[in-house]
Amino acid sequence: MRFHSARVTRPTPAERVQSILYAAQSMTVVSDGNHTEVHRLDGAGAMGRLHLHAPAEGGPAEPGARVPVRLEFTDIAPTAVRDRLRARVTLTGLLAAPYSDESSRSACMEFGQAVIEDGGGRRFVTLDELQAVGPDPMATSEAGMLTHLVDSHEELVPLLLRIVRPQPVRGVIRAVPLAVDRYGVTLRLEYPTTHRDVRLPFATPVDDIEQAGPRIRALLATARRASHPSRLFA
Repeated sequence: MRFHSARVTRPTPAERVQSILYAAQSMTVVSDGNHTEVHRLDGAGAMGRLHLHAPAEGGPAEPGARVPVRLEFTDIAPTAVRDRLRARVTLTGLLAAPYSDESSRSACMEFGQAVIEDGGGRRFVTLDELQAVGPDPMATSEAGMLTHLVDSHEELVPLLLRIVRPQPVRGVIRAVPLAVDRYGVTLRLEYPTTHRDVRLPFATPVDDIEQAGPRIRALLATARRASHPSRLFA
């Protein structure tokens, strides 16, 4: 008997955390009683400023020298959807010195825990899980891709509704791209008093940013072949 593994259609919590850290433009650092807002992460994300290591690795010689730290990140949808907050990520750990943007001693963080909170709930991610995955190849291009779709190809979004399964119930007043990752596109369907998100998975995951365009065009081609246009907005 041959067994087939289920096709993966969405990122794991560890993949989402990695991508959020990689694409972050800002973060809040809470350390030694101070809140520091760090902006303009120079395209390198949080991991371009901080190195995470296991408790057994490196670190200062005297345990008392370690300073507790909490890093806070918010993942905001680049499109004008209802409720733009997609996720919150919190990392906790220890620094060799109080955080300073100019101190290399506070750039090395002994990992404590990572937590991601989103519509799916609250999940913990270990350092091993983070180190086992890389950032999504679309992470730093996602905002530009979604805003281009909305600004220049708005007419294509209702077309994608043809391949939503199961078909949404009547009453949708607007559909907006919420996210795109290596596994597919997420649309937010807005109703008069609520909303819900639907996934449109790619046939295969994107391994390189050059594959993103063909994957999206393949979804659109499938939608065009659908026999019944969406009547949600009729």
